[in-house]
Amino acid sequence: MAKKTDQVLTFSYTGVDRKGIKVKGDIPSRNMALAKVTLRKQGIQIASIRQKRKDILEGVFKKKVSTQDITIFTRQLATMMKAGVPLVQSFEIVAEGLDNPSMRDVVLGIKSEVEGGNTFAHALSKYPQYFDNLFCSLVESGEQSGTLETMLDRVAIYKEKSELLKQKIKKAMKYPITVIIVAIIVTIILLIKVVPTFQDMFASFGAELPAFTQMVVNMSKWMQAYWYILIAVIVGGTIAISQSYKRSLKLRNFLDRLMLKLPIFGNLVYKSIIARYSRTLSTTFAAGVPLIEALESTARATNNSVYESAVMRIREDVASGQQLQFAMRNSDKFPNMAIQMVSIGEESGALDTMLDKVATYYENEVDNAVDGLTAMMEPLIMAILGVLVGGLVVAMYLPIFKMGSVV
Repeated sequence: MAKKTDQVLTFSYTGVDRKGIKVKGDIPSRNMALAKVTLRKQGIQIASIRQKRKDILEGVFKKKVSTQDITIFTRQLATMMKAGVPLVQSFEIVAEGLDNPSMRDVVLGIKSEVEGGNTFAHALSKYPQYFDNLFCSLVESGEQSGTLETMLDRVAIYKEKSELLKQKIKKAMKYPITVIIVAIIVTIILLIKVVPTFQDMFASFGAELPAFTQMVVNMSKWMQAYWYILIAVIVGGTIAISQSYKRSLKLRNFLDRLMLKLPIFGNLVYKSIIARYSRTLSTTFAAGVPLIEALESTARATNNSVYESAVMRIREDVASGQQLQFAMRNSDKFPNMAIQMVSIGEESGALDTMLDKVATYYENEVDNAVDGLTAMMEPLIMAILGVLVGGLVVAMYLPIFKMGSVV
């Protein structure tokens, strides 16, 4: 948790610029002294300056910084640097073009840190919730080697590829989940609003209802009386599982293993992990990060506890003198194609290039798998909807059909 002294504050100021024109505005800074220094460097003669208080509602409704915001920031900054724009000026240009106020505050906070004499990597480390160790390490490597613009371009490509892969996975999951949720909502509405109408009509018949119809009527009665309990269980269960996943290592390991074994989604998850592993290791190794350190960063980037443990064991084997290809083979978690490509890369001295090819191959595999999965899920989901909604309709009309046959 960041200390209070590390928080970025906002100061409102009024003053006169170099042309004698009155100006006013807000500036993010760690403290008032640093804010005054920054304004003086900009040629502003300060008339008044005070700390701006944050509105409570602003904190509640303020848009959060997403991974896509970070990706856009990285690409824009890389483009500015390659065009020869100075780093501090690049921050200003990028910040002006951002739509998300929260991300704009982050960029201006980084700019304030750099203007105060800190390195870019150190400024990024002030925001660990947005910039992980891998991001900071690559930027630090670029600053030390004098190739920051090249390194930022590599980081931007890495973030873009990672974000695209994440969007593909979300695309595969979003469609069936959305349809199933809609189906459940429609079923609940039918049980609470529609079935009772038929129930009153059936009561006037005075005849015994078919077993299937009686079961639906009983479900409707329970739903009318205890619908709030069902909603509380669903919401509470979702929150409980989410919190337990974050805090319980055993549950996280179990769910991560389960995801890999699922009959439909397991193969998709597996290919996406291999793609992330290859892309991250390729980017870090190409940036000059030692292989052992690169493997440590790669382990966290897999986003799966099973493969995180496997990659950390690979790291230990490599640290003891074993080649990467043998360490990967011994883990029994990687496909032969990836191992063979790594073998060629180690023998030819082009490991980063071979890993990049592996990442590209499996990213394309994920793309094809998502398209195939979507096409396969459509008829399956329609069948589920048909069983749920159609089953309720049949249950309601079954007594009427039986009465017609008797007559």
